[in-house]
Amino acid sequence: MKLKKLMAIMLAGTMVLGLTACGGDSGSSSSSSSDSGSASSDASSSDDGASSDDGASGDTAAAGDEKLVIWTLAKDLETMAEHYMELNSNVAIETVVIEPANYVTKVQTALNGGQKEPDIIVGEPQMLEDFYDAGYFEDLNQAPYNAQDYADQIVDYVWEVGQDADGIQRTISYQITPAGIYYRRDIAQEVFGTEDPDEIGKLFKDYPTILETAKTLKGAGYRIFASDAEISYFSGDSAWVIDGTLNVDQGRYDYQDLCISLYQDDLTAYANQWSTPWYQAMAGEVPILSADIQNYADDSVNVWDAEQFAEATADMDKTEVFAFGLPSWGVLTMRDNVLETSGKWGVCAGPAYGFGGGTFIGISSQSERKDLAWDFLKFCTLDEDTANWWIEVSEGDTVSLIPVLEAHAEDANTVYGGQQLYKFWLEQAEGIDYSKVTRYDKVINDAWGSATTSIKTGEKSKEDAINEFYDVVESTYPEITVNR
Repeated sequence: MKLKKLMAIMLAGTMVLGLTACGGDSGSSSSSSSDSGSASSDASSSDDGASSDDGASGDTAAAGDEKLVIWTLAKDLETMAEHYMELNSNVAIETVVIEPANYVTKVQTALNGGQKEPDIIVGEPQMLEDFYDAGYFEDLNQAPYNAQDYADQIVDYVWEVGQDADGIQRTISYQITPAGIYYRRDIAQEVFGTEDPDEIGKLFKDYPTILETAKTLKGAGYRIFASDAEISYFSGDSAWVIDGTLNVDQGRYDYQDLCISLYQDDLTAYANQWSTPWYQAMAGEVPILSADIQNYADDSVNVWDAEQFAEATADMDKTEVFAFGLPSWGVLTMRDNVLETSGKWGVCAGPAYGFGGGTFIGISSQSERKDLAWDFLKFCTLDEDTANWWIEVSEGDTVSLIPVLEAHAEDANTVYGGQQLYKFWLEQAEGIDYSKVTRYDKVINDAWGSATTSIKTGEKSKEDAINEFYDVVESTYPEITVNR
């Protein structure tokens, strides 16, 4: 069989956003503003110690009387730094973009060692609590920053992510990343008789309804998702830990049951996230793969080369995928991959409020250039001119500055049938309850995802898989009470 003759060039998991299939974090993931926003450039030495060993790239973009050093996960800040220097010719900014896998260790090593640079550091939501506890970020509530004066200008959940346990503002983000369901309007009209986002949202209102929607679509010759990982951003609407006790409510089990059914009942195209067929499904017809391929028992078609993939799957049955679940930065991912289906997409709400990623900017508590760092931070996050410029230059990223989101509320996105997406994303962001997000979420979500995978693939019984999940939580966090 031709499938077996192909060597995998790159496994689909290479670009994962820190999510296990159907086990993702509805609160946060490790993505940046877009799939192209995370760091992946060749390393070059710089005076801050970045080297090829940690996947960092250093670049002093200009010479000036004042210097600022930025360490970041997202190349967005390189672009913003260049724009800042265009407007402030006396400032030279060195931006070092670091691979996510190396970022935390690099920051810890530098700041625990007392380094005065970098001046600006960033974090994604799952990193921030540990960074706050370690004292890495400057207190932005104190003078001369007085960050609380700006609290009503930033979307609430983003503002809350930037606060430590004592309510002190430490970071601010320039973007919001609420999750939504991206769906094909033409398929919706054919199968359900409407393409209206509010009406299609009702087909995704809860996990049992999503299962019925999936069955209806399969009966019509389509698949609801590329894979069962597509709803990982909507994995639950409750906190994993409440008052020191593990909380596994019914919604978590309903979500797990949905993932198992999608997988076992052949309701998806079995195209792993970030793989060749996953991207191709945005543009139209793709082969219906197999559970073995999705589960890596047969990884022969998890390749990046489109021609090899087409040859390997030429004899397979084909389908079209109805929907993808992605945060707001998915607008950029989809824009670059929908090709002939541009204009045929819409976005609706999912079964729970979720968000994924986001780059939060703060001032290193050890910086000796804090005034300049604060000016840059404000420029990126609190300046309306910058936010309007960023919407244009990023071609659709969703900013966190409320006045700018409101000013663009009526903007029509041609890829999505003229839908007013900024209005939609602001509404979704307003529904996010960040109090449900805890520092334990990444590990617990991964453990729940592993349990779900072992159940759906038949590796373990449901009882054994969930007991193993409990074991992982107890061994990792002995301070959490686990009631089995």
